[in-house]
Amino acid sequence: MRSLLACLLATTMSAATIAAKPVEPVFSPQRLSGHIRILSSDAFEGRGPATAGETKTVDYLVQQFRAAGLEPGGPLKNGKRGWTQDVPLLRSEIAGQPDVSMDIAGAKTPLTQGNEIAIRAPMDGEKSVALDKAPLVFVGYGVKAPERNWDDFKGVDLHGKIMVVLVNDPDYETGQGDFGGKAMTYYGRWTYKYEEGARQGAAGVIVIHETDPASYGWATVKNSNTNTQFDIVRKDPRASHTPMEAWIQRDLAVKLFQASGLDFDALKKQAQTRDFKPFDLKATMSAHYAANVSTITSHNVLARLTGKGHPGETVMYTAHWDHLGVGAPDAKGDRIYNGAVDNGTGTSALLELARTFASLPRTDRSLVFMAVTAEEKGLLGSEYYASDPVYPLATTAGVINMDALSVAGPAKDFTISGTAKLGLLDDLIREGAAKGRSYTPDPRVEAGGFYRSDHFSMAKRGVPAISFGSGRDLVNGGRAKGDELAKAYTRDKYHQPADEWSADWDLSGMAQDVGLLYDLGRDLANSREWPNWSQDSEFRAERDKTAAERR
Repeated sequence: MRSLLACLLATTMSAATIAAKPVEPVFSPQRLSGHIRILSSDAFEGRGPATAGETKTVDYLVQQFRAAGLEPGGPLKNGKRGWTQDVPLLRSEIAGQPDVSMDIAGAKTPLTQGNEIAIRAPMDGEKSVALDKAPLVFVGYGVKAPERNWDDFKGVDLHGKIMVVLVNDPDYETGQGDFGGKAMTYYGRWTYKYEEGARQGAAGVIVIHETDPASYGWATVKNSNTNTQFDIVRKDPRASHTPMEAWIQRDLAVKLFQASGLDFDALKKQAQTRDFKPFDLKATMSAHYAANVSTITSHNVLARLTGKGHPGETVMYTAHWDHLGVGAPDAKGDRIYNGAVDNGTGTSALLELARTFASLPRTDRSLVFMAVTAEEKGLLGSEYYASDPVYPLATTAGVINMDALSVAGPAKDFTISGTAKLGLLDDLIREGAAKGRSYTPDPRVEAGGFYRSDHFSMAKRGVPAISFGSGRDLVNGGRAKGDELAKAYTRDKYHQPADEWSADWDLSGMAQDVGLLYDLGRDLANSREWPNWSQDSEFRAERDKTAAERR
């Protein structure tokens, strides 16, 4: 009798042990590929905001979330939640070809949009730009950072003038200094340089393109800046944008400097020091073009699974659904920027994570799956959400962003964008180790990836947030192969029509990545943990302001 009872108890304990183990779903490469193939097909027209491509994309996302059994997660309207959050955006598109030229040492030099120069549609609210022989002033890296005792402007008056700036940080090339060495700070981002130009009262800002410090080639600059531009609706857009914003090719910059009796490389070295002073170039610029400007409404798509124990606390997965839409044709005449890897992969992962979580018992905290708009226009969808959150940021335990996952097969490692230190990364490293994978710090910190993904909109408001990156140490081919493929993608496909779905992809590695992110979100959603930033993080103080709301 005792023996039988012992057997029954042993069986019961064994069953309880099995039941206590978390479910480990297997993510299907075929399902992931299927979503990417549909979302990046020509029928979706490159998923541009405020286009027919947006309508198709939003409809597809909502249909997938609904079919999986998720709840609408958008803002409350008349006591009910919908699937979307309206995102009002300023939309600006240059009408026709801009008339642009430079007078360089007395000689008029016409400039062709997309060739020597890439001019952005005006974002200051105006419907036209009219600049006549505006003087050009070289201001180094265009940085004004009092906390670093750094000022590239030295009091120069830029009103009515165009500032010409280098891309990235003053210590990018030397690898050491006050701006993070090779790791880009926000001062190195082109967005900062446009913002600083507005603060300086400049008539325009020209960023000099160089492939290595920019981290991408001219094709990416051209395709990203000569199409329709968007911005969040601002009370005073002139406070953030100059009338003209543009990039120029390095060769044109060298010509400008030579005509002014200056050596480009020598001036660049000077600009890497605190003693640098601005130089007036012997050149002026004229630019005349009109723009079609309007306010449109795009959409973030949100789905939710209400937590069973602490529904007011949130773990969020994000990915941007948008890409560049229809733009200038490539050499093959292809005008559709399909965005298969960027970010069909992340959006596909978001859908499969949502479907999987919905098929399993609910987590303790609520889960929110958000596909954001207008990432390619400057993280605008996530910026809007972070400024007007549907769920309190104070009780959002963590944000896991997915942007451009690997299609090259399984890797032994993984990474995140940037070098931020936070508890959420510690959790990811622990989850990865359990799966036999190691963490590799961001291999391209000079690219400023931390400031180029949607998690940044949440991070700067204190929310623990990471943007996951697939590993490069491939099981088949090692790191050399992974680096080679990553470089080829940036050169040949990033922000180009060639970023298309392929049946030859090996998505088994992407499926493993999604499984790792599933574990991270599940365990955080079932815990009482509140991850935070490291004590020396610039985001720590902002998070700590709301500590009383997390008990």
